[in-house]
Amino acid sequence: MEIRLLKYFLAVAEEESITQAANLLHVTQPTLSRQLRDLEAETGVRLFHRGTRRITLTPEGILLRRRAAEILSLVGKTEQELATSDKEIAGRIAIGCGELEAVRTLTQLIAAFGERYPQVDFEIFTADSDTLQERMDQGILDLALLLEPVDVAKYSYVRLPQRERWAAVLPADSPLAAKEAITVADFVGNTIILPRRAKVQRELANWFGAAWGQMRTRYTSNLSTNASIMVRQHLGIAVVLEGSLPFVDEKEIHVRPLTPELATTTVLAWKSQQPFGRAATKFIECLEDMLRETTTDAGK
Repeated sequence: MEIRLLKYFLAVAEEESITQAANLLHVTQPTLSRQLRDLEAETGVRLFHRGTRRITLTPEGILLRRRAAEILSLVGKTEQELATSDKEIAGRIAIGCGELEAVRTLTQLIAAFGERYPQVDFEIFTADSDTLQERMDQGILDLALLLEPVDVAKYSYVRLPQRERWAAVLPADSPLAAKEAITVADFVGNTIILPRRAKVQRELANWFGAAWGQMRTRYTSNLSTNASIMVRQHLGIAVVLEGSLPFVDEKEIHVRPLTPELATTTVLAWKSQQPFGRAATKFIECLEDMLRETTTDAGK
């Protein structure tokens, strides 16, 4: 399967039109149509529903679109890494992270590295730790900021200094909003919006203790910002990391810490024994020194 055919396929999938895609690709419409037929013949499946006004993807086409995007991303990343000469540090570093307080430290690391190596670009991808690990394993991400608990057996990592505290997000008109902290008893009888990760849910179940069986956990969300929007619609009380919502409109929602406190830490991880481009390799080499500087500055 040629890279060129995947680019053609993605263009048609995005434009939903062979004519518009052909214009973007600077090829003739008959040529593009023939290439698509060749791709379907090669894969042995139908990739498109060809309507009178637009083209849509079959289930097999949807799968290929996702895989093609991943393949082309890796191709572009590899080309950048190979094109970098031994005398310069340049290229793009792909880093994944969740909505975490530790992102503040991550951005300090990126800023400090960027001053030393201004030809390096950064791509930030936001998701939960399970998704980030999957993308690291696929080679799409160089590093990822992972919320513990997480299995780091196949990764190298540095632990960041921040503690991530869990908190409750409440509608502004909730009677609980008047409290300074939220207890297990406060959750009883309320609908709870939980993080999606199973490992995190187990941590929260331990905190709730015997009351866990009484919890009405109708909703889950993998991003705190979406969970807060659900709270605004009075769908329930969300449990999120306190540092994941740096900008809160207290006219609509309130964030209150849990008591007793429930906190965890984060690691900045990368795959062990994996070759990286020069930019990512240099960034990894600099991490410990930069973290030491960041910690010292924070203590002044």
